[in-house]
Amino acid sequence: VMVSLLVYAYSIGERSSRRVESLCERDIGFRIITANQKPDHCTISRFRKDNEKELEGLFAEVLKLCAEAKMLKVGVVALDGTKMEANASLSSSNRSEKYIEEEVKKILKEAAQTDKAEDKLYGKRNRGDELPDEMKDRRSRLKRLQECKERLELRENELARKQQEKIEMRQKEESEQGRKKRGRKLKMPEEVKNKDAKANITDPESRIMKTQAGYVQGYNAQAVVTNEQIIVAAELTQEENDVNQLHPMLNKAKENVQDIGIEKRLQAGLADAGYWSEGNMEKGLPDELELFVATKKDWKQRKAMREQKVQRGRIPEGLSKREQMERKLLTKRGKHMYSKRGQMVESVFGQIKDARRIRRFLRRGLDACSSEWKLICATHNLLKLFRRGKASWA
Repeated sequence: VMVSLLVYAYSIGERSSRRVESLCERDIGFRIITANQKPDHCTISRFRKDNEKELEGLFAEVLKLCAEAKMLKVGVVALDGTKMEANASLSSSNRSEKYIEEEVKKILKEAAQTDKAEDKLYGKRNRGDELPDEMKDRRSRLKRLQECKERLELRENELARKQQEKIEMRQKEESEQGRKKRGRKLKMPEEVKNKDAKANITDPESRIMKTQAGYVQGYNAQAVVTNEQIIVAAELTQEENDVNQLHPMLNKAKENVQDIGIEKRLQAGLADAGYWSEGNMEKGLPDELELFVATKKDWKQRKAMREQKVQRGRIPEGLSKREQMERKLLTKRGKHMYSKRGQMVESVFGQIKDARRIRRFLRRGLDACSSEWKLICATHNLLKLFRRGKASWA
């Protein structure tokens, strides 16, 4: 009953546990699912939290239903990422290392004073009454602050390591050439510390993401989609851009398709310029999958495909990976294939964010939000199955 309740609620864009509790009292669809029972919002929230992995598994189960209904044609797939807001504020929750250090000291000092006062009041071996809620919240806040501090320290160490590698590389080149290199002297590792670096104290695992409308505090939600707008792979990442997700997402799509018993292999993958890099083109792909990846921003790519003449004939020798892909996208077949990308994957994100109003995660932490993203994608596929009238129960 609880699984059905969550699936139905997510399908119509209702995710707030309090809102779902209210609908269980007055909405006929919810009342049928719960057999006129009225689960408390705490029960709904706790169930969603305690069954993350099981709810993630619904994605594969729904994908099997789509395959049984013969809606899953995996010859050509498109992949893209969309920025989903975290359950955290961008403006008021990001704090510098200095602020975090001062806040940690303040909390530890208050905790020590509280312990000393309680020892005096109750005795060192006596427990006394439970701590008030505000003290519980402060201890929870202390844990998040410490996580943020550790993250900032790791980032500083990584910057210092990379700077040391640059210095050593330069020294090696100067030694081989027998003279000093021209240009500005490299800073020492301890001088590259980013004083403006910040971490979010509400959801430390979320990141600041750039979107067309500005910056958001959130995650990068990835999806691989078929021509029928069925999502065959869904993952969540903290990385601000898509370039490192090309191979993991296509491999995940291949794995998911094989797991549900589809023998037909992926033939072509479509992606925008966010996935382009020379390194991505040099790596091996699953089953020699053919790639059509834009090398420039989408509007520029579309303009070039409209205005430039169709490329024909034998491929000239000596072209770089970028030049080869640019020429490929200007062939008749390349133009036809890449033109499908937007309607395949961008429409899916529009249906999730605009039609179902799901733009922000309700939970916090990468694992929790990843589980929620897969549930969102599973219900998207379920809606496609239902609206096509091809479900076994239709």
